[in-house]
Amino acid sequence: MRVAIAEDGALFREGLVLLLEAAGHEVVGCVPDGDRLLALLAGEPVDVAVLDIRMPPEPDGGLVTAERIRATWPETGLLLLSHHAETHYLMRVLEIGTERIGYRLKEQVAGVRVLSDTLDRVVAGEIVIEPVLAKRLVRGRVGREDDPLDALTEREADVLRLMAEGRTNNAIAAEMFVSVKAVEKHTASIFTKLDISGDPSVHHRRVLAVLAYLRSHRISG
Repeated sequence: MRVAIAEDGALFREGLVLLLEAAGHEVVGCVPDGDRLLALLAGEPVDVAVLDIRMPPEPDGGLVTAERIRATWPETGLLLLSHHAETHYLMRVLEIGTERIGYRLKEQVAGVRVLSDTLDRVVAGEIVIEPVLAKRLVRGRVGREDDPLDALTEREADVLRLMAEGRTNNAIAAEMFVSVKAVEKHTASIFTKLDISGDPSVHHRRVLAVLAYLRSHRISG
């Protein structure tokens, strides 16, 4: 796939290029800030743009640039990287979109397999969230007054967390060492308890519904 990179840290930027090329991807450009990335994309269409969240031209320039990319080239995948799993960054990411977008920690994508898997999922139309943050979002709400999540069993909360990461039923079953049928049962119960539609006609309905639910409530972190 064709990838463009915007990262103001020279060492990490060059490391990403090496990882992507090792995985067989074509790096069409590698720049240190958002403005130059936008100029690059104007002449070089890509499948995915990889952006550092905290880079010029603003403290959170990666998010601002991602918003502009999504508005101008809505089919371009976006992978936002950070050294920290911050809830307020995720809320901004969700405002940009819930398809063809990812938010991962830099230390977690510093390997060919994980980076390639993340990019493949983004290009496929998924949203990919750093697992530690998805876990924090779900479990961080347990125990709050009048919170529908309190109605979930511990197993259902685990399934919800994995759903929020964009995992398939098969992947959730493998992670939890249960059958796919058990996961389907937990999923149905989650939607019922949270009063979230399970309409199969909605693209990526599980991820969109879970994230829409989390987004509709203010979460500290």
